[in-house]
Formats: sequence, C-alpha cells, structure tokens
Amino acid sequence: MQDLRPEDQAFRQEVRDFINKRFPDELRAIADSGREFSREQILTWHRILAEQGWLAPAWPAEYGGQDWPVHWPFILEEEMAQAGCPPVLPFNIKMLGPILIANGTDEQKAYWLPRILSCEDWWCQGYSEPGSGSDLASLKTRAVRDGDEYVINGSKIWTTGAHNANKMFCLVRTDPDAKPQEGISFVLIENFDDPGITVRPIHFINGRQSFNQVFFDDVRIPVSNRVGPENEGWTVAKSLLSHERLGGARAAEIRRAVERARDVATRESSGAGRLIDEDWFARRLWAVEVDLLALEQTIVRFVADAADGKTLGPETSLLKARGSATNQAARDLLADAVGYYGLPFERDAFEFDDEDGFFGPEYAIALAGDRYSIRGSTIAGGSREVQAMVTAKRVLGL
Repeated sequence: MQDLRPEDQAFRQEVRDFINKRFPDELRAIADSGREFSREQILTWHRILAEQGWLAPAWPAEYGGQDWPVHWPFILEEEMAQAGCPPVLPFNIKMLGPILIANGTDEQKAYWLPRILSCEDWWCQGYSEPGSGSDLASLKTRAVRDGDEYVINGSKIWTTGAHNANKMFCLVRTDPDAKPQEGISFVLIENFDDPGITVRPIHFINGRQSFNQVFFDDVRIPVSNRVGPENEGWTVAKSLLSHERLGGARAAEIRRAVERARDVATRESSGAGRLIDEDWFARRLWAVEVDLLALEQTIVRFVADAADGKTLGPETSLLKARGSATNQAARDLLADAVGYYGLPFERDAFEFDDEDGFFGPEYAIALAGDRYSIRGSTIAGGSREVQAMVTAKRVLGL
C-alpha cells in the first residue's frame, strides 16, 4: 500500500520500530527459515500486540480498538507480513469480533470480546461441510431446540485450526423446512472438551496440519450462545464476507514472497552471471510484480470506499480470485529460483531445524513445502471459479 501522506509514512515507521524492538529473535528466526510457528509462539506475538493495543485496531475504541484512519490496520498488517510476524488469528479478530460487535447482545459482547483480546480463546470457523463447500447454503448440520438448549449433530470439514482451538463459531440448520438460506442460525460452541465433539486431522500433501474435520454427536449448547435471531444466521455471516476478502487477497504475504524471490535470485548463479540478470527470470518476476501492484491498488480503492462509508459488495470477490493466483505465481517463482533445491521436501529439516541431509542452501529448505501448501489457495475460502461467477453475475451483470 502506497503511503500518500506524511502521517501515514510516520505511522509506518512507528510500526517498523515497534516490530524491530518487540518481535522476538526466536520467532524472527523461524520466519526467516520458513518454518511454522507453534500455537504458543503465535499466542506470544498476540499478547505482545495486545499489550501495545494493536491486536484488534480496526475494532471500535469502546471495545478495545484504535481510532485510526481506516487504512492504518492494513499498514500494520503489511509491515508484520513483510517482517515475517505471525498473522493475527483471523477467526478471532477479523471475523467473530466484528460479528459480535455488530450483532451480539450486550452480554455476549461484554463476555466474549475481552477474552479475545486477552488471548484466552482460540476460535475456529465451522462453515463448510462434506458436500457443502462453495454451496454453503446447502449445509446439513442440525441444531434442534430442546428447551433452553440446542442439540447439535453433524460434521464440519476443512476447519482451519480446530486442532489448536478451544471454541468454534458455527452455522447450523435450525429450520430444515425453510428455504436453504433462511433456515440457518449462527451459534457459538464454547466447550471443545465436550465428549460429543471429535476433531480429526487432515494433513496437507507436505505433511502440515491446518485443516480438520469436526464431528458433533448430541452436543448441547445454550440458546443464549446464538448470535442474532434464529434462522437468520446466513445474514449474520454474510455481513462480513466483503471485508474478509480485503484480507483474503494476502497482498502483504505475496509482497514478502516476491521480495524474497528477488533476494534469492541475486544470490543464485545462472551460467556466468546472476539469475536476477537472466531475461527469462526477470520477465517472470516483473509479471508477478505488475499483478501484485494491481492487486495492492485495488485494495487501496476498496479501503478508500470503506473510509467514505460505502458498503463493500460482491466486487471484493476479485481480490480473493486474483490474490490466490498471484500468490501461487510468487511461490512458484521463488521455488524455481533455486532450481533442483526447490523440488525436495525434507520434513525433518523443515519441522525440527535439522538441516542434516538437506543438500542445498538453508533458504531453500521450506520452499517445496510452501509451494505445495499454496496450491489449494485457489480453492479454499471459495474457489477461483466461484469468485469469477460472482463477479460475472453480480458485478458485471452477465
């Protein structure tokens, strides 16, 4: 994001100074190597941000946010991503928090929001189901009213972070006879120790675990854990999709990958010279940079619209579609920059900081794993084809 005003430039420098001072060396080393942060390491950084008051800056000040210009949280995210800091938990900060602020009761806000800011709770999102991914309105997980409780049965899949979470916000069907989008409620499942809840891991092709399948067998929750009116959960959840997709473009993450590719290419040789000086590589690098600049400028326009009080609509689907494709291109470029070293995946070296047996530079250890992981980004969170259809129908009127 381009800084146009002196106050923006000053704030960006303030963020950089804060990261240089407070980002722990242990976490910085993990980021530089491309390895994954542990649950406790992520929470360590969250607590540092919370102490600074920067964990949820886009929230209203009365709930613990900052009275910043609307684009400053994006500057903060950019600088954190480029420094390799763990991203804030999106389900806590960018999804459930704003949903509660907009739709929760006073009691729900008073109880749950402070727990998010104090990092007591780690939330995951229970939306997709087997057979109900992009067509989310066809979900079948049932919540049957029994007095002051709901009894939940069903299954959620592709549940990111459920193996680390202790809470879930969830879409459930409370009226099976209503039209698909009209019979859904938004509920909070707060006890992951319930014997009726089973979390089954789903491993990526590179061995990483991010996704899970979660099963519910007669799980009881209080009706007071419903957010918004019964059968209007679709409206509650949909209200946040446009703003979620601003972050879904992952532009700062792509920027870090592009800059890393440029750095690697200055070290790698090609024939008698450097890889960065090869025409074929320079053209690929420039193509990704042009796509990234277009993505960043589009985000700036949407942020400016939001600052002017405009409601962001289906046009934000462009960001998810283009961002995921550009991210893939950046990861491919980075892996290709190290040649054969970008092909093998050494799990021991990647996970346990054991470089014995990896024949290549240290900065190449994680590239294959990253490349494999990002292949699913054009499907997860709404496939690229679905986003294109939304844009065609609801933006272009085709």
